[in-house]
Amino acid sequence: MPIRRLAIAAAVTLTACLTLLVSGAWAQRYPAKTIRIVVPFAPGGNVDLIARVVAPKMGEALGQQVVVDNRGGAGSIIGTELIARAAPDGYNLLLAASAHVMNPALVKKLPYDSISDFTPIALIAEVPTALVVHPSLPVKNVRDLVVLAKTRPGELNYSTAGRGTNGHLAGEWLNSIAKIRIEHVPYKGAAPAMLDLLAGNVQLQFTSMPAVIEYVRSGRLRMLALAANRRSPAVPDVPTMEESGLPGFVVTTGYGLLAPAGIPRPLVEQINDAVKKALMKPGVKSQLSGQGADPVGSTPDEHDSFNKAEIQKWARLVKSVGIQPE
Repeated sequence: MPIRRLAIAAAVTLTACLTLLVSGAWAQRYPAKTIRIVVPFAPGGNVDLIARVVAPKMGEALGQQVVVDNRGGAGSIIGTELIARAAPDGYNLLLAASAHVMNPALVKKLPYDSISDFTPIALIAEVPTALVVHPSLPVKNVRDLVVLAKTRPGELNYSTAGRGTNGHLAGEWLNSIAKIRIEHVPYKGAAPAMLDLLAGNVQLQFTSMPAVIEYVRSGRLRMLALAANRRSPAVPDVPTMEESGLPGFVVTTGYGLLAPAGIPRPLVEQINDAVKKALMKPGVKSQLSGQGADPVGSTPDEHDSFNKAEIQKWARLVKSVGIQPE
């Protein structure tokens, strides 16, 4: 072998060895200080709830405090950009939800790339979207709703937390495939949208199941179906949208932990292990499952595949229903 090729081979081998040694040493001394999970929404929502359930148990597994830092605004963009620009040292993490995979189709110029600027750590939980109606609406299932909407085009309204949310896209998807016209009424947040539904000022809503399950249990709302792959143990009698005659109608929110791009793989594995240990705690599992959240605890690669598939899915749907990015 020529001397030049021998030198190149030796250099490559040395670089690889040094990388392994540095990464290994980094992992051994990590974590040496408090870790923060940025929640790109205001306190009180589902993302915040899941973060605060899981963070303390992750801290126990890692031997360091894990704190939740709420950085809401601009449909999650502010907090998400903060982590995209943060140091990839394992101390800055992001708990992302559906906005992370929907925004590429809804926002013309994001200040980050939802894939290349982040490293997936783990999909923590998946939450199905529920279709709920006010009890005064004379429907018992999705078929009844479609029939009623066809006899009263444009007279029924569905409320959402705003344009581009899960609820908005699910509502327009239903309009498109069922060939009906239920009017979208966007609100500035989930709370006012829910209040008007409970008051009967709007007739229905697609929303996260944890947000409505207690209202359903108390009889203040009626759940017609879940936009999920399977029924939920929390509401075993409620069918899926697919069972209700709408094949492929799945709208779930994946709550995933991300780090900035460039974080060493040993740290990724260490944090992923902490997530899995946290989800194995009986209290964590029961808290999430009791509210309709399905604990996952995926591998980093599975989380990466999930994000890419969701981004493609929502891009196709946004285009098919004619929603223009802004």
